[in-house]
Amino acid sequence: MTSKMSNESGVQSYNPADIEIGNEQQGRSNHWEVRTQEQPYAYLPEQPIKDQNRYGQLIDLVDLTGLPSERSMFINENPEVGTNPNRNKQHGFFFTADNCIGCHACESACAEKNDTPAHLAFRSVGYVEGGSYPDYKRMNISMACNHCDDPVCLKGCPTKAYTKHAEYGAVLQDPETCFGCGYCTWVCPYNAPQLDPVKGQVSKCNMCVDRLEVGLKPSCVSACIGNALDFGVIENTPENREQCKTEIPGFPDPEITHPNIRFQQIKGLPDEMTRTDAVPVKYHKDKQGNYKPVVDQKQGIAKHWNFSRLNSRENPLVLFTLFAQAALGTFAIPFIGALLGLNGFSQFMQSDMFLPLSVIALVMTSFALLMSVTHLGKPMRFYRGFNNLRHSPMAREGLGLALFSAGCGLTALFALPSNTWAVEFVQQSIGLNMADVVTDIPLDSLVIGAGIFALVSGAAGLFYMNKCYQIKARPFWNHLQTATSFVGNSLSLGALFSGVIVLSTLYVMAIDISDAVLVFASMFTLGLVIEALGLVIHNHDLNRSENEGGAAHYVQSTTFGKTYLFRNWLLALNIIAAGTLLTLQLVGFSVVILLLAWSALALLNCFTAMIGRALFYILVIPTTMPGAFFWKNKSFEEHARDTGLADNPATGVAPLAH
Repeated sequence: MTSKMSNESGVQSYNPADIEIGNEQQGRSNHWEVRTQEQPYAYLPEQPIKDQNRYGQLIDLVDLTGLPSERSMFINENPEVGTNPNRNKQHGFFFTADNCIGCHACESACAEKNDTPAHLAFRSVGYVEGGSYPDYKRMNISMACNHCDDPVCLKGCPTKAYTKHAEYGAVLQDPETCFGCGYCTWVCPYNAPQLDPVKGQVSKCNMCVDRLEVGLKPSCVSACIGNALDFGVIENTPENREQCKTEIPGFPDPEITHPNIRFQQIKGLPDEMTRTDAVPVKYHKDKQGNYKPVVDQKQGIAKHWNFSRLNSRENPLVLFTLFAQAALGTFAIPFIGALLGLNGFSQFMQSDMFLPLSVIALVMTSFALLMSVTHLGKPMRFYRGFNNLRHSPMAREGLGLALFSAGCGLTALFALPSNTWAVEFVQQSIGLNMADVVTDIPLDSLVIGAGIFALVSGAAGLFYMNKCYQIKARPFWNHLQTATSFVGNSLSLGALFSGVIVLSTLYVMAIDISDAVLVFASMFTLGLVIEALGLVIHNHDLNRSENEGGAAHYVQSTTFGKTYLFRNWLLALNIIAAGTLLTLQLVGFSVVILLLAWSALALLNCFTAMIGRALFYILVIPTTMPGAFFWKNKSFEEHARDTGLADNPATGVAPLAH
């Protein structure tokens, strides 16, 4: 029971200090300064609680985790434990689309509560619409973090900034631990984590756990004037509600994360609902009555170049991936060739140029890692990228490449005493004969061991680099083509860099280079063929796909259609030319002329790879919620930047930091 008070105007208000839980009156802790004007609908209801949700997950999280039921959350550095009797149960939002009038009161309340800047919104209202006059209908959607049973943001975050709490089942994120990589914004299907390019860190909805501790619903729910938003223990249907669904038109597949949000949408909608943002996706009702995404060719079918738009904030990642993959191929091809005893490669490994090759691979990987660091919102906190090796593919990718760099460095170090130039330099500089120092050290075995360590680490780094992009929330990436592109570039680009070093060394040493040229040519051609096969399959699958991956392919075929075809024709030309050169080499054509042709072809492939990787980052369309309000509408953001409107802070478009 709540006692009523009257102020001077005669309006009744409610005193939250006088709330009975069961038969015992409890005082409230100071986690949250409760206003005396809180209305009854702002308080969490008391309802019977189910044992499991519809996905089979226990709702009582203490039983699931085994954590203490009276653990403090230290909200606002307060060690007190909240008085909410259901604080260890999984809570979630309930959204009634029929009631939402699109007033954005929930956004305003959330922004006020969390003091978010104009360019961020933890909760935002978008909409889909359909039909024609006079039967035209719009459905608004208010969406924030869904505090999922399987939070992919938590697993993906390399810094371990996310925690799934047994208290309320809230997925909380610490902006101070975050270093601004933005990977959580990639993997989340709902666009819940918000990367602030000004502060260089991510923040998100925290379920208003401070309010929950004193029995109040989140601010957005309390502010909803249409009774569209509600909140409570998951699977509990609010009063006067008929449905408790897990899907709604425009909502991504709940099987990705098992989100803790439920819906009601009873009013009839047209068979086709469209988005009003720039994303070429609409939703069509299937035979079961569910709305599924389909490609919306709202931009027509004309093909364009748009070369200038290949330049994006993801440029550091373009360089990072290409240089890391090229570095692995540069080291792996000659080293494996030497281990296999191929003619010319064993002699190269015994030569003085093997040390520079190892150093070049080290420098290339170091440059790649530097590019990945410059992409961070807080580059000086790069070391936190290894915090979540248990779950995060990004953390494992970084570790694999770092160990590959270390392996290349160790290989160069162990090759140093056998290097004539290094020995002469040390002897002339300090008068030390290195042969006397390392007499009993098995240098050859150490070089091979370090090289194998580098190979294994590099392969692991490449594997987890691929896993980083196999994201269900980004179907354009979640395809075999990502792996074929990465492996293909590693072979083709690696054959270029290592071929220049190895072949020039063998030529100077007067060693026949025919077999080595054949190996490098074969690896180069194999890389091109692997990449091309992936593109063919990718094109085949996405042409028949009606999800966001198909929409991204539609943009690729129209907005960047001419650029896409140009890249594909260049790749096809590379393959045809490479096959021709291989044939000429096998029939005994002049090696010198063939080398010049191979060099030109390899340089052309560098250009082709750059275009392909830039398209890879620009085209991806996530399975995010419809965003019609301007700060979630990418077309408005582009318009604001083009016209200078973005320079006005009130517009809500933040300056690009990286």
